Amino acid sequence: MRTILMGVAMAVLAACASQEATTVTTDTPSATASALDPNSEAHLWLEEVEGEQALAWVRAQNERSLAVLEGDPRFKGYYDAALAISTSKERIPYGSIRQGHVYNFWQDEAHERGLWRRQTLASYAGASPEWETLLDVDALAKAEGANWVYKGVQCRPPEQTDCLLSLSDGGKDAVRVREYSIADGGAKAGFVAGGFDIPEAKSSFAWESKDALLISTDWGADTLTESGYPFIVKRLARGQAQAQAQELFRGTKENVGVWPLSFEDEHGQEWFGAVQAETFFTSTYFIFGAGDKAMPLPIPKKATPQGVFADTLLLTLEEDWAPAGQGQFVAGDLVGFSWSGFLAEGKLPRVELVFRPTSKQALQGVGITKNNVLVNISDNVAVKVMAYTKSGMNWMSKDLPLPPNGSAGVIFADAKETTAFLGYEGYLSPDTLYTYDSGTGEVNQLRQLPAWFDASPYVVHQREATSSDGTKVPYFVVHKKGIANDGSNPTLVYGYGGFQVSQTPGYSGTVGKLWLEQGGVYVMANIRGGGEFGPAWHQAGLKTKRQVVYDDFIAVAEDLIDHGITSKEKLGAMGGSNGGLLMGVMYTQRPDLFRAIVCQVPLLDMLRYNLLLAGASWMDEYGDPAVPEERAFLEKTSPYHNIDPAKTYPEIYFETSTKDDRVHPGHARKMAKRLEETGKPFLYYENIDGGHSAAANQREAARRTALEFTYLARKLMDGK
Repeated sequence: MRTILMGVAMAVLAACASQEATTVTTDTPSATASALDPNSEAHLWLEEVEGEQALAWVRAQNERSLAVLEGDPRFKGYYDAALAISTSKERIPYGSIRQGHVYNFWQDEAHERGLWRRQTLASYAGASPEWETLLDVDALAKAEGANWVYKGVQCRPPEQTDCLLSLSDGGKDAVRVREYSIADGGAKAGFVAGGFDIPEAKSSFAWESKDALLISTDWGADTLTESGYPFIVKRLARGQAQAQAQELFRGTKENVGVWPLSFEDEHGQEWFGAVQAETFFTSTYFIFGAGDKAMPLPIPKKATPQGVFADTLLLTLEEDWAPAGQGQFVAGDLVGFSWSGFLAEGKLPRVELVFRPTSKQALQGVGITKNNVLVNISDNVAVKVMAYTKSGMNWMSKDLPLPPNGSAGVIFADAKETTAFLGYEGYLSPDTLYTYDSGTGEVNQLRQLPAWFDASPYVVHQREATSSDGTKVPYFVVHKKGIANDGSNPTLVYGYGGFQVSQTPGYSGTVGKLWLEQGGVYVMANIRGGGEFGPAWHQAGLKTKRQVVYDDFIAVAEDLIDHGITSKEKLGAMGGSNGGLLMGVMYTQRPDLFRAIVCQVPLLDMLRYNLLLAGASWMDEYGDPAVPEERAFLEKTSPYHNIDPAKTYPEIYFETSTKDDRVHPGHARKMAKRLEETGKPFLYYENIDGGHSAAANQREAARRTALEFTYLARKLMDGK
């Protein structure tokens, strides 16, 4: 099975289209009114993304904050180290395999925007790989006078030479999609004259044939959901104007979005359809039959198709399921049923259990090769890979021989390919790439990152904190051997806690060079809201239950202090996006607990978040401000609405991006403005480009990292 969607939650987090926020005011209201009444409209002018007044305020804050951080003598060294890591030619060129070639996107100092390139699989496995450039994004941007950022490519099977290239203006989720041919090789690769060209939007697409696409995009007035995503799938034939495209499926404006879907069975037969995301976590999947009639798959709303193997459509369950007369399956299970049986009868065949995790396990991903199914399984947050095969009605599994106690995973797998790429990393173990032969079961190490710091002086511990309701919350601590437990260690705690996204062990050269080597302690908090222990761990913190997520993070911080690893004067926290919301809540609920907080591309105004950009799609996670009970909880926890002018707060550092069309920069802007008006200390940096990652190229990414660790060093090492 080949699908353009890996589950609606992941698709929406990474999906592609544009919606600007509404501008409401032109005058700056009195500081006193807005400081005392955050529910007033005093700061709405900061939601005007490219507004002259808003950008003037942004530039003034950037200038003030950069003078402090870039003026620190450590900044230059931090920047140089981060840039050397991010642009090193010794990085692993991860790629995907198609038709005997490995395809890779690469950025370095000479190619800031990047190269799309390929080489043969045999060359890739050799000592001196020879790359063929297919697209130079720097050269394209220069030639077209555009601020292009590469956002991926999708090529048409089976030839894989007709491709759809996604390019973003400055890093936004919204992309322009253009047809690009590589049929004649790298030297002659280029855009197809008169080919498909989809204007900037958060588009999704699937190749139906050489001359037809299935597309969901911005089709004009009233064709986007309240979340800013398309809800109409059409067939666009080569040479047609968008207005001539044939409508195949229509959702509603109240949906999160609707996207085209393509399945491929084990015989190479393709099946097309659509996925209708009614909410962020619930979807209905449809297959187009005769006459393009949409036939729903008989699966739960909270289930994600993973592919077809051995005539079995595999599903991961995010809710319990009791199909009629077939017993009980539980959230977290990997199950399947006969694909040919469903097509023949149009109803649900017998459902098979493939894998059921224990209470400490969770399924983290599924990849299908030509000969088996590869399953990523976390066990008390460490991740391994298991290979499943099927004989008759029986599923058999074996662990693949990868290192333990870190994060092993599937980098690339495809049902047409015998070879898969696997990876492994740990907090002190650099990323390692392996090839896996699904026919023989052989695993071979192919490449390993250079060690960006000497790991020998450090040790990793996994500990548990007890949260407010008695739940045990695991966390990892990385520190120098033999540190004194006297509260003197500068400590950084990272957290996310949302959308069932797991925080598993990972290697970071910049954390090693810019933090551990400077005497810092690094902590990863595996709080609820994530997917470390499956759907239940995530769902424990939804909507009005979300305070447990915040309590978990507080419990980890307090546990670190209780054990003498650090102290309130030496403790910092960092998180981005949903983790930025977490940081805002830590700032308002426990300003006494942290000396430093790095708040990256955050949500902070939780009474208006659903009105800004993609915010409406997240109401299943956070709650609906229009529902009284949910609004009451949001009022209590929304960082922007809970700043107390009488309280003392630590100096917080905000980072966001003007080009972020997923989480609106107005969140960080408005909160910083409130702090400015109430006389609270803060630093603020807004990258004019960069999208939701807040960095459009490696130099900007290195700058952002250097700014963060300069701030942390000033606060936690110097005590400034």
